[in-house]
Amino acid sequence: MKRIFLSILLWVSLGGALMAQGKWTPIFNGKNLKGWKQLNGKAKYEVKDGAIIGTSVYDTPNSFLVTEKNYGDFILEFEFKLEGHLNSGVQFRSESKKDYRDGKVHGYQFEIDPGERAWTGGIFDESRRGWLYPLSKNPEARSAYIHGEWNQGRIEAIGNSIRTYVNGQLCADLIDDATASGFIGLQVHQVKDASRAGLSVFWRNLRICTDNLEAERLKNIPQITQVNAIDNTLSEREIKDGWKLLFDGHSTKGWKGAKNDEFPNQVFVVEDGMLKVLKTELRSGGLITDKKYKNFELVVDFRITPGANSGIKYFVNRDEATGAMATIGCEYQILDDQLHPDGAKGVKGNRKLGSLYDLIPAAADKPYRSNTFNQARIVVRDDHVEHWLNDVKILEYTRNNDMWQALVNYSKFSDIPEFGNAEMGNIYLQDHGDEVWYKNIKIKEL
Repeated sequence: MKRIFLSILLWVSLGGALMAQGKWTPIFNGKNLKGWKQLNGKAKYEVKDGAIIGTSVYDTPNSFLVTEKNYGDFILEFEFKLEGHLNSGVQFRSESKKDYRDGKVHGYQFEIDPGERAWTGGIFDESRRGWLYPLSKNPEARSAYIHGEWNQGRIEAIGNSIRTYVNGQLCADLIDDATASGFIGLQVHQVKDASRAGLSVFWRNLRICTDNLEAERLKNIPQITQVNAIDNTLSEREIKDGWKLLFDGHSTKGWKGAKNDEFPNQVFVVEDGMLKVLKTELRSGGLITDKKYKNFELVVDFRITPGANSGIKYFVNRDEATGAMATIGCEYQILDDQLHPDGAKGVKGNRKLGSLYDLIPAAADKPYRSNTFNQARIVVRDDHVEHWLNDVKILEYTRNNDMWQALVNYSKFSDIPEFGNAEMGNIYLQDHGDEVWYKNIKIKEL
């Protein structure tokens, strides 16, 4: 009886452990493409030696072999390898709808990038928002992919949390809620260079788990930069790391007119979760934060209309000046370089987008994206300042020294004593009479 009782106890114990684990199911049978269909481009897909092979075709759109079934929360594992420098990817929670760009596949993509950039494992929003998690956020992961050999990919999509892995190394940690469910797809990228036609990408051992996901999620992972792509919110991680919202998408709390304490609601309005600067002949003088900041990291998503001009200023000290001087400060220029006349003024492009206005030009090859939102980032550590655009540093400088003073003396600020040398100041959004949109305004004091 004792032996029977112990056997039952062991069976119950093992059964409980097994119940706590997720069930893995293959989504490719290793023999044919049953359960899959092709969308958009005309790349060739076939099955050989237990692998799906996608082969590029010259001058056809991005091609996708997608599952007929949709998946919401899941963990997906797969193996992949590439020939040559053929860019590819694995779509997930993706869609193809006739009313969206005539059925173009769009949604999250696990990037497969064999090029010099080496962003394999990054997260791209195909035909929608673009890069959500480039590996400039996690440069150590750029070496995880081994070109020409079989690599293992893993995607954990659980609620709003999305994590990717390449060969066991955590590559991306994204918080987003744009799409909760969709198909999984295997991309063969469009090639415009005839020499890249005929190159292949291979996938095998594709399996998925859709239950008991927390038990299957990898534990004890290293902490990497997390990106929260849900507008005007803070993730638990961001709150823990000290980030604060300067705009919540609903109210104007924390902001006031730059020339008086009244909010200039004839020029600045809250609309669709964004702070909108209206196109109007009225001039408000801009907005400033209630609080002053010394050492900080500030991120702001912005979108400009054609020909628009605006700016993000810092070290503004309204209480120490009056009139036009009340809004003077260092400025991250927001500008349509091509259509606004200021783009051709200044010295060596120091009035173009991302520049330290009228002082230091931004990098000429800055990664600006037209007709959509871009992210400005300003990092201040005492006298050292950096400007970033879409996760790429486009300039840096040190103030409060002879070189800084020489720059100021050669600028339109030459008559302003101690320009840019304030220990701390307000954050300022400029009203220049043009329509500009701002959202996701966050700051972390350093």
